[in-house]
Amino acid sequence: MKVIVNGAEKTLRAGSTLKTALAGEPYVPGSLVSVHLSSEKVVKETSDFEIVTEKGVMVMHLNDSPEAEIWRSVRDRMPEVNARWVTHDIAAFGSFPTEIEVDRGTYRYRTYDCFLALGGFDNHTTYMMIARDNHSGCYGAGQGVIGRITVGRHILDALREGDRIVSVRPLMSETSTENVKVTDDLSFKLEEGFRVESCMRVDLDRESPESAEHLLILSSGGTIGVTEATGSFLACSEDMDVDIPAEDCRVRDVGSITVRNNGVGTGRLFIYKDRRQVSTSHNAAGQVTMGGAILAHAEAGSSITVVTNPPRALAVGLTQSEGAGFLEAAGIKQVRTGDTSDDAIIAEQTPWHTIAALKAGEVETFGVPRDRVFRVEINDKDPISAHYFRKVTGLSHKSVGSLKVQFTFEGLPMVTFYGDEVRGKNLYPQDPFKKVKKGDIGLTNQARPHHGLIGIRLQDSKEYGPTGEEPYGTNIVGKFVDDLDRLMKDLKDDDVVYITEGKI
Repeated sequence: MKVIVNGAEKTLRAGSTLKTALAGEPYVPGSLVSVHLSSEKVVKETSDFEIVTEKGVMVMHLNDSPEAEIWRSVRDRMPEVNARWVTHDIAAFGSFPTEIEVDRGTYRYRTYDCFLALGGFDNHTTYMMIARDNHSGCYGAGQGVIGRITVGRHILDALREGDRIVSVRPLMSETSTENVKVTDDLSFKLEEGFRVESCMRVDLDRESPESAEHLLILSSGGTIGVTEATGSFLACSEDMDVDIPAEDCRVRDVGSITVRNNGVGTGRLFIYKDRRQVSTSHNAAGQVTMGGAILAHAEAGSSITVVTNPPRALAVGLTQSEGAGFLEAAGIKQVRTGDTSDDAIIAEQTPWHTIAALKAGEVETFGVPRDRVFRVEINDKDPISAHYFRKVTGLSHKSVGSLKVQFTFEGLPMVTFYGDEVRGKNLYPQDPFKKVKKGDIGLTNQARPHHGLIGIRLQDSKEYGPTGEEPYGTNIVGKFVDDLDRLMKDLKDDDVVYITEGKI
């Protein structure tokens, strides 16, 4: 059988599942997939009628009054009738016979109202009139309003007696109903002609380098998590501990991705299902170009595989040699600094924002010897402390982070590193430790004056933590799992230590 997967035709065995169809496609297990089962187009007549005259085209929106139904029944007689008279108040087209009842009352009409009238109070000479001004009148057919001119109102000023109605035709509407299933169940069986989309493709906004990078960071694991879902947008609130400047601002159309740049929720990412007006609090970060059905049906708690154009251009964590090939493929020239040998690990890249790097066409990659990048393990049992550590070290947005030595001294049972005093105010105390071990990484929490300080314990202790604080002032956040002797050799105040949670 043949199915369409991400826009390309694939031939599969009958009864194949999503798992088979997604082989080789961009997809992170556990994220949503859309399966388009069928579509149906419905074309129907609307209540808008195009009235073509010798002076131009008008559109009348018909109401649901009994008089409007009478006009529907005789509208085939409208072509070829003339404008019998045109005054300051009305333009009258006719005549034609109807069965409308005579009513000699006086009624009020608004400019552009369309209504029926009887010549000489005789329904055999019925006219369709259009009000050219607000006025009151007795036209023999009651108020008789059947609709209103909505388009081409300027034509009324050009009409003259004798001008013909050339044609009257209803405007048609076409609606398409998609029968779509959105699922993360890869055992779902496919059938002939199904269309599958495994991801959302996104074009980044090149006028918003920081907002685009925020999107790239949130999707760096291959997916974006949906933390909120409403009728008009999806949102991801996984990292709002950011400073985002005002950047490109535009109408938020369907598929627009924005990042809030100020106020409550700064850093929250939005993906729009409906069109919304411009807001200066929202930077344009990108536009969804594929995966609209996933966007429309995703619920809070789900995840969506994301592929961006361009992809992220950050070489940190690669060797200098690997970085050269990676950057060249993106059209970026590499300038090596620090340890420039092929096997050196890239610890820093300038500029590191993807859009800025692509615009410059050149980046500096600062290398360090492989044995100067040390492994740590971060404990996520206390999400606030773990977030703080990753944010301060840079591990929140790149694979190699850094710590700057605040104080070290030979024989001291710990080494401390600068933190962020402002962010450290949010470090709520954990349950006090009973004992810390050599290699434990800790933070000074808000209970102590030097909140935010980071430390590594070099000796076991029941009294003092990795930053020298007592148990109540210490949050244990993880463990240094590399060679401490290698770390401490020749280490001095203000030295920079590079760390990673993965393997280099």
